[in-house]
Amino acid sequence: MQVGGRALVEHAIERALDSGVIEEIVVVVPPGPEFLSDLTTHLRVIMQSRHQLVRAVPGGPTRQASVQRGLEALAARPDVVLVHDAARCFAPPEMFARVTAAIDGGVRAVVPVVPVTDTIRAVDGANVDRSRLRAVQTPQGFTRDVLTLAHQNAAAHADDEALAATDDAGLAERVGEKVHLVDGDPLAFKVTSPLDLLLAEALVDSGAVT
Repeated sequence: MQVGGRALVEHAIERALDSGVIEEIVVVVPPGPEFLSDLTTHLRVIMQSRHQLVRAVPGGPTRQASVQRGLEALAARPDVVLVHDAARCFAPPEMFARVTAAIDGGVRAVVPVVPVTDTIRAVDGANVDRSRLRAVQTPQGFTRDVLTLAHQNAAAHADDEALAATDDAGLAERVGEKVHLVDGDPLAFKVTSPLDLLLAEALVDSGAVT
């Protein structure tokens, strides 16, 4: 999918690299040669202009398996690993730096969050105190050993739906790791619907993002 004539993943990569804290990017794509071939062309251009290692690898049958394949494909063995959704293509560079700084400060798992503005209602009819709720965004940051252990544990219990998690922070909590919160950003919204795409196009057209 494109916004402003560029693929969402290109926008996401450029903002990550603009943060100045990224040494290497592995893009995990759906299995199939057509995805790898198309994306590799775009990534080659980015590598030539930015002089940093950016490459693509095929993912697995689940989100967890795909992230684990990306983790295993890292050429270096970094102390800090960030996991990011390309659909959050406008997450500003400052978010990447903020998450990384928290890890550098001594914590082992970090997620950016924003306040919940909607009134939240449980299915049993009870209202939920939204002042105690936060919406989780990406990039999420981890020490490499924590993320590796979290995915090893998730892979070993892949058939147990009770242990499923929708993000990597949830997997880290499954192995007993405390997850710390830092400020997210409204621009890190997730492009998942036609309405989101219209908003993304409007931001580009208005010059609010480039």
